[in-house]
Amino acid sequence: MTQALIRDIIGAAAAPSLDLWEPVIITGEQISAQAERLASLPRPANGRREAMFVHPRAGAPGNGFAPGIRVVLSVLKPGEETAPIRHNSTQVNFCIQGGGCANIDGASVRYRQYDVWNTPSFRTYTHRNDGDDLQVRLTYSNAPLLEMLNIHIVEECPPAIEPASSKKEESRNDPRRQSPYGIVTLENGSQLMPYEILINPATVESNALHWPWAQVKTHLDKLESLGKSYIGRRLYMMYNPMTGRTNGCTPSFFATITIRPPKIVDRPHRHSSAAINYYFHGRGRSTVEGKVYEWKAGDLMLSAPGWGVHNHASYDEPVYELTVQDQPLNIYMESLLWQEDLKHPPALLGSEAGFGTNRGRLAAAE
Repeated sequence: MTQALIRDIIGAAAAPSLDLWEPVIITGEQISAQAERLASLPRPANGRREAMFVHPRAGAPGNGFAPGIRVVLSVLKPGEETAPIRHNSTQVNFCIQGGGCANIDGASVRYRQYDVWNTPSFRTYTHRNDGDDLQVRLTYSNAPLLEMLNIHIVEECPPAIEPASSKKEESRNDPRRQSPYGIVTLENGSQLMPYEILINPATVESNALHWPWAQVKTHLDKLESLGKSYIGRRLYMMYNPMTGRTNGCTPSFFATITIRPPKIVDRPHRHSSAAINYYFHGRGRSTVEGKVYEWKAGDLMLSAPGWGVHNHASYDEPVYELTVQDQPLNIYMESLLWQEDLKHPPALLGSEAGFGTNRGRLAAAE
């Protein structure tokens, strides 16, 4: 039998000091070179021409670009298709070149450059390049977290399963799944849940959703008119209603697309969620923990390690960027500390009131 260790922590500090991962940039040139390299190789048996971007501080299990976020570069040549796969990690997908089609449990998502879509957990999916150009995608997943928990379940070419809609209808009508036992409320207001509810929690429908860039850009560009006096960030989050109050694209991540007009400088701020930016138009800089990092269109950057003070600035042209953060996961874990203004204390977002902007006053002044 394996013996557990016992370690005294009498008088020890409540927690070690944070050891933040340094920002790191994968340049557009490096990404293009990797895409060309993957395309030059013989087609693998499963059709997935892929490479992981791994932070130099990362290791196995995990191998993330941020501690809980994996970024994978995927390439398909015209006419190629991947073999079916499913896993209990969820994904945010972003097409950076070409286009194609994802089949997710029978639902088709036809995507083009700069489109975003999600892949829900444990849904069988494939990708196909039915165009004439090379297809290049970035995929963000919570696989590192599941691997560190030793529960990342991956199935190659899984067996065909009954459509989710049929199973849902069967579950709704099956009297064996209707618990006659309720939750017990104690005198002090605390509650007890019976096993019958514990093993049959309420379900929330999780669908594959698609945010086409052509439609997103129409709404995003209107935010440029807010002007330099606006104290917020000009972005839209691609919201998945199943995430509810945690404000996500998936239960782990949000995905936002930001427009930064020329010569806009954000206020320094920090949050316990990590942020990864992909810049697809313009140039600028990020200042993270006092160090300046310059970036340009095509670059991928771990731009904000959790709780690192940072801000971003655009140069002489508008900037468009996709940002993926593990904010929803942190909200649900009650761990999302957010300090919007370093002169004021942080707030525990999702558990107490957050922050406001001056957008309402700007709109009233127009």
